Amino acid sequence: MAIKSRKHAPTRFNQHIGAALAVMLLPVAAQAADPAGQSAPASQQTLNEIKVVGSKENDFKAEKASSPKYTEELVNTPQTIVVIKKELIEQQGALTLTDALRNTPGVGTFFLGENGNTNTGDAVYMRGFDSSGSIYVDGVRDVGSISRDVFNIEQIDVLKGPAGTDSGRGSPTGSINLVSKTATLENSFNALLTAGSGKQKRATADWNRVLDSDSGTAMRLNLMTQDSGNPARDEVKNKRWAFAPTVTFGIGKPTRITASYLHVDQNNVPDGGVPTIGLPGYSTPDTITETNKVIRSFLNSAAKVDPKNFYGSTSDYDKVKADMGTLRIDHDFSPNVQIQNTTRYGKTQQDYLLTAFMGSMVNLKTPVPTDPSTWTLARSLRTVKDQENTILTNQTVVSAQFETGVLKHSVVAGAEFTSEKQTNYSYVPASLGTLPAANLYHPNPRDTVTGHKPVRSGAFTEGEVNTQSLYVFDTIKFGDKWLFNGGVRFDHFNTTYDAVTLQAAVTPPAVQPLPVGTRIPAHLTLSDTLANGKISAMYKPTPDSSVYALLATSKAPPGTNFALSTAANSAQNLNYDPQETITKEIGTKWDFLKQKLSLSAAVYQTTVKNEVEQDPVVSTIYYQTGKKRVQGLELGVVGEIMPNWLVSAGYTRMNTKVESGKVVTASGINNLSYTPKQAFTSWTSYTLPFGLKIGGGARYVGEMLRGTDGAVGTPARVDAYWVFDAMATYTVNKNLDLQLNAYNLADKTYVAAINKSGFRYTPGQPRSFSLTANIKF
Repeated sequence: MAIKSRKHAPTRFNQHIGAALAVMLLPVAAQAADPAGQSAPASQQTLNEIKVVGSKENDFKAEKASSPKYTEELVNTPQTIVVIKKELIEQQGALTLTDALRNTPGVGTFFLGENGNTNTGDAVYMRGFDSSGSIYVDGVRDVGSISRDVFNIEQIDVLKGPAGTDSGRGSPTGSINLVSKTATLENSFNALLTAGSGKQKRATADWNRVLDSDSGTAMRLNLMTQDSGNPARDEVKNKRWAFAPTVTFGIGKPTRITASYLHVDQNNVPDGGVPTIGLPGYSTPDTITETNKVIRSFLNSAAKVDPKNFYGSTSDYDKVKADMGTLRIDHDFSPNVQIQNTTRYGKTQQDYLLTAFMGSMVNLKTPVPTDPSTWTLARSLRTVKDQENTILTNQTVVSAQFETGVLKHSVVAGAEFTSEKQTNYSYVPASLGTLPAANLYHPNPRDTVTGHKPVRSGAFTEGEVNTQSLYVFDTIKFGDKWLFNGGVRFDHFNTTYDAVTLQAAVTPPAVQPLPVGTRIPAHLTLSDTLANGKISAMYKPTPDSSVYALLATSKAPPGTNFALSTAANSAQNLNYDPQETITKEIGTKWDFLKQKLSLSAAVYQTTVKNEVEQDPVVSTIYYQTGKKRVQGLELGVVGEIMPNWLVSAGYTRMNTKVESGKVVTASGINNLSYTPKQAFTSWTSYTLPFGLKIGGGARYVGEMLRGTDGAVGTPARVDAYWVFDAMATYTVNKNLDLQLNAYNLADKTYVAAINKSGFRYTPGQPRSFSLTANIKF
């Protein structure tokens, strides 16, 4: 008798059950061999093969990226792609995209903002460049500075390097694609109930129901609600709820239709950060005046503030409503020809008000108060964002596999038609209210706000980008050892920018051109066609390994944030050329242990030119003279080391340089700001025989240099740090698991993000805990 199990049979327990089942079935098999009930001689007995199938253990390793543009498995894809699966996300207790991206090294929300403004949501930097505008959901761009929850996410594909050929305009160093959950032909219910530090309260539900198995019709509903504080920050709140229904017709059939909807509602208290005074490397200006010398001696020895302090107001808010409706049709003309069409309409509204500060000590003057408890910080800004983003798109992609002589082709061709619009409303400054100065070491977020009733001023800006795109890729296999890939993409865009400003008062009044408050409209347009391409060659030493070289380009037009200008003192001047990027990458990928464990390594060089920069002497003038370069090494390992032992880890080392233009770091070192030279991330888990799963991970982020501007009295760098997390899950019964997560076990104090000037920073999460009940049926 042969007893077989699937490749990923989960535990020895399942193997023992399989053996027991086989033994119990021996009499049945023997009886079936002799219908009369008489056993045949042992030499004549023939037993049917029995296949024992167990449920698959959680696995961190994905076989392919989700996009149909990638026809090959990851081991045969000539580019660095990190796939973060939901099993890894759930083990870590990650709740947002920012949390999940900790599983890929050198990617994070390091930049807090500038000019008193604070970034909200997923302000992601990747390989030295802002990638916040290159976030996609199921292959469609998702615009808006919001925090994306992962309650409805199956996996996250992080594409590093050139993305222009795959996705069009965007970041020069990669893109992020969130893959939504869809209906399956299996009845199931799963709920997660979480409570933890910082008054964390959260519940999610995932319900899948088969409506008609014969026609392959099923529905899935994901729900989420959360009302939590922040263990690192008093007064900061994260409150949101969401639902995501999906129905699919034709699962397992040649034609499949999926209709889905996502609604998210957030009502948060945003975080403006805390002053950097007292951090390592903090210094004030060494000026020639005696007054400032005295002040300097006080500030340089001042203690740092409590990271839990809140310098804003309890009246601050960040309200978000996001809706996304999608219709996707898949059809298989044959096993070798497939087509997919996606139509989506999405709308995101954000209403945001934050009390900010610029680092000005209002009472530090000679004679300097000797009691630091009397020092006060000016809360000089009430920043506001009233923004609406919409997108309407239709995307069609056709995949075909065929042969021409000894060559095997996998061709992907597609067309995309997209309209994106962003509207920003301005407010009357006086209507935003004012607050008194905050005590530096004991701020009161409940100070009275004077005149707090935000009123729109009538001024606004509206930018619209309409894009028509065509692309084609071909992967050519020559024998068993060689794969060649080439692709080209054309994007024709038309950007329209409308702005309505209000006439300000002019001195002297005699030259007043228009009455104060008169609406002054402006209308600008820009059209162009961008071409991007990539080419690669791959050699396969073994069926489960590859060595490759890649060359690719990426371009981004001016005005990518939906704004255009004709002014010389604007980075959005429509006369600028597109930003151009060239990436070269050499790498290797190896699958081991019957394809259960994957190792990857890559070295790359990305050169970005036509960067728009301010003149270092005449600071109001911009020139397109910037050129930056990033060279790096990235290593990765993911999968199953041995039965029940899973691992995911990555390491990167980056050397960055400004080849032309001004140095962008405050320290004067020729590196890119917010870019750690080294970063490491890891997570591993092991399932014990008696139902206990234990896991843990470590993250390292190297020293980062803050940006340069006219700021003084700030740290020029952010120190490197290590953070260690742990997890334990116990299976109570088949319907209930309990999971305990512990974060920052060593209670390390570190800077998670810092603003360009270096006045403000976001403290990292302190030691904290969460307990989750996983209920499943």
